[in-house]
Amino acid sequence: MPRAAQFSFQCYGALPLNTPNNAGPDSATGQWHTNIAPVETPQLGLVLTGGGARSAYQVGVLKGVAELLRRGSACPFPIITGTSAGAVSAIALASDAAHFRRSVYAIERVWRDFRVHQVFKADAVSMLRSGLHWMLAFITGGWLVHPPHALFDNAPLWSLLRDKLHFDGIPRSLYKKHLQGIGVCATCYADADSVTFYASSSAIEPWARVFRKGARVSLTLDHLMASLAIPFLFRPVKLHDQYFGDGAMRQTSPLSPAIHLGANRLFVIGVNDPVSVGTGQSRAAVEPSFGQMFGFMLDSLFMDQLNADLERISRYNELNDTRRIDFMVMTPSRDVNEIARRHARELPRSLRALMRTMGASTPASTMLLSYLLFERGFTRELIELGYEDARARAQEIRGFLALENARKFRATSREP
Repeated sequence: MPRAAQFSFQCYGALPLNTPNNAGPDSATGQWHTNIAPVETPQLGLVLTGGGARSAYQVGVLKGVAELLRRGSACPFPIITGTSAGAVSAIALASDAAHFRRSVYAIERVWRDFRVHQVFKADAVSMLRSGLHWMLAFITGGWLVHPPHALFDNAPLWSLLRDKLHFDGIPRSLYKKHLQGIGVCATCYADADSVTFYASSSAIEPWARVFRKGARVSLTLDHLMASLAIPFLFRPVKLHDQYFGDGAMRQTSPLSPAIHLGANRLFVIGVNDPVSVGTGQSRAAVEPSFGQMFGFMLDSLFMDQLNADLERISRYNELNDTRRIDFMVMTPSRDVNEIARRHARELPRSLRALMRTMGASTPASTMLLSYLLFERGFTRELIELGYEDARARAQEIRGFLALENARKFRATSREP
């Protein structure tokens, strides 16, 4: 076996698969497509990436998949992994894996009515208190006032998820074989490793690779909140005597957790914008603001590793004739930044003032806005976009998930 193929095999823990080697992104749409070949023992894995408020798009795609299944069907994905905001949907699906459509609609109800104050304290008093804390810490050099742990207080999100999620349903889903494995990814600040906290119905041993490892645990809200702790924005979470932050920070191989848990066909829902086509109009160079650079950092944090991992899998498939990894990727067909720009006024006034201070209120700086815009106008439009994209690719989804008896889409959708 060539050296590159040996490296890929070790990187992904590849399983016996049978997938064609022409996987790649469409040059016009940026969507990834693969032809579908039969696999002897297919194990579907759902991969939900991070993306802040953009993750509402994932809910729309899941709703579209749910509409393809018959009423009362169990989750079609025996293996589920999630990072950051994607981990919330992953836990919700895993805790009620016996009723896929019901769990998807429950997730949708939360996202359709999201408000910023449900995620972090954004009222004028809280923002003023945070600003004064930062200023006093700066003036005194941290001697009289300790530096703040984060920019925002996400105590409301702790309360919301504690009320809406039922972690005790995960062992039940595993026991009844509606779920094979669930993984939530976080980053350890002490050793700079990406850690997948997982639960599995099979005897999967913890793994250790370069900068990433797997730890078998009983999943709790603390593990989920660690995955959601975006650096600078939210406070790190202490777990197992170590502090953890957002799972995307050191996640060099975002697809590998699902493969380690036994998946050999990956259904990936990302939230990155479609690839631009053409050279576009030349513009005068303008120095980026702090808000624009911070938004770019978040975009790189959540998006770049996924695209690199997809390329690695495509190259791996080309170098292997017998062991391949099949995948299908869903990403927004329209520019999410443009959608966020239209809903910018929905943010609380205090948060809009902060965005202006950071220089994140201009059209070129809406990338940061799209990650923080937890407001129902924005999230509802993204849910609808995800649903429309799933409808547009319904035949492809049916084939990939092997839904021979799948229902056809109706002209209008109904709640169960």
